[in-house]
Amino acid sequence: MLRYLPLLLLAWAPSRPASAAGERPNILFVFSDDHAAQAIGAYGSRINQTPHIDRLAAEGMRFANCFCGNSICAPSRATVLTGQHSHRNGVVDNGAVFDGSQTTFPKLLRSAGYQTALIGKWHLKSDPTGFDHWEVLIGQGPYYNPPMLTAQGRRRHHGYTTEIITDLALEWLREERDPERPFLLMYQHKAPHREWEPGPRQLSLYDDVEIPEPATLFDDYGGRAAGARSQEMTLERHLSPRDLKLVPPPGLDEAQLALWNAAYGPKNAAFEAANLEGEALVRWRYQRYLKDYLRCVASVDENLGRVLDYLAENGLEENTIVVYSSDQGFYLGEHGWYDKRWMYEESLRMPLIVRWPRAVRPGSVEERLVSNIDFAPTFLEAAGVPVPEAMQGASLLGLLRGEQPRDWRESVYYHYYEFPGVHAVQRHYGVRDERYKLIHYYQLDEWELFDLERDPSELASVHADPAYAKVRERLEAELVRLGELYGETPPPRGGARSR
Repeated sequence: MLRYLPLLLLAWAPSRPASAAGERPNILFVFSDDHAAQAIGAYGSRINQTPHIDRLAAEGMRFANCFCGNSICAPSRATVLTGQHSHRNGVVDNGAVFDGSQTTFPKLLRSAGYQTALIGKWHLKSDPTGFDHWEVLIGQGPYYNPPMLTAQGRRRHHGYTTEIITDLALEWLREERDPERPFLLMYQHKAPHREWEPGPRQLSLYDDVEIPEPATLFDDYGGRAAGARSQEMTLERHLSPRDLKLVPPPGLDEAQLALWNAAYGPKNAAFEAANLEGEALVRWRYQRYLKDYLRCVASVDENLGRVLDYLAENGLEENTIVVYSSDQGFYLGEHGWYDKRWMYEESLRMPLIVRWPRAVRPGSVEERLVSNIDFAPTFLEAAGVPVPEAMQGASLLGLLRGEQPRDWRESVYYHYYEFPGVHAVQRHYGVRDERYKLIHYYQLDEWELFDLERDPSELASVHADPAYAKVRERLEAELVRLGELYGETPPPRGGARSR
């Protein structure tokens, strides 16, 4: 099993008493939902600004190549908790119920003396385990006036969910945190998940801005397998009236509805008068959808700033590992799409930014291939807690310290299972290395191979090109090797049709 153990010993010993909080780092894990790396300033966004997330990158490390093993909400969250791929932790799709009895990194940290808390989105159906305190949205949860679940029962809140989750996180830090113990706080947002309902402070943001369009907005999917054409996630045909704010969201009180009508009423009237069709309609839908998405991102970023300010003002900044990530990537109009699920780059890639002043050089960038199976081992090793052999990831601690491992992974494994299902994305699995990506749609019996250096937008598969025969053979062997490494039986295969 791949595991990188840093050459340097940790400065703290795991056998020390739990009260020695200053010797072990606090961990603040900030997890948003569907926040694409291309909508973060530090990742080169052309469409928005994220000053507080960018502050973390300027003061810490940005991982340029972090990938998920299954691009959908619940499976990614289960992988983060367990350090295992979906087939091992049991959550292969959004319909699965997480088995809370299995080993997770919060449980191990708690056993080692950490105070643990989870606030915000959970989305794993079973009650959270391994936490001293938890308060979570019910399922996906609404953007306004959310009921939330606690160990004591249901609790109703009034206001905007991103702000409420932040208020609750700060309340826990101020009132319940034990200063004699290190803490883990999982601060997890619903935003910017569909249906992209902006907060009252962001309703008019971007009103006078034209968001640049992606080059592949009108992709015809000609160079891909059949599944790229049969999906149901296009801006042209599949966005709903709620997505586009042609109808108000449910559950708003009178004052909230008045704000919504003031923000969207004139825009909707102008749209109806324009009577758009064809490409003009797609362009309008792109602007409407993406502005609402970016407004939700702006609230996440603003509220993150509140928490970072608290850490600084209370002497917690120096020895707190702050991680910003999202459960997977997302399509911001690329290929004419929204949503995620595919192994294509926009949904495979996760943002990952880590600030830890005691260990991480400010402004550093790590290019090696990392995955969400690596998060749990990293948190455990940073806390001086042994990493269970059952965890399939590798600790990133050495990378964070600027060390140069000789045996780091050269490829990442992916498997998406939810078909038939929402958005009709075909089941597929595959492998990605530094330059190439091989994907097998095993129910369609079709393959794709992309040269990411020559074709970064993945517009034309070269699987059938004789010039890539050796690459194809090498990656097919690597896919088999990774399946064996991670203990997954290969899906049923027939012929080898190519695109």
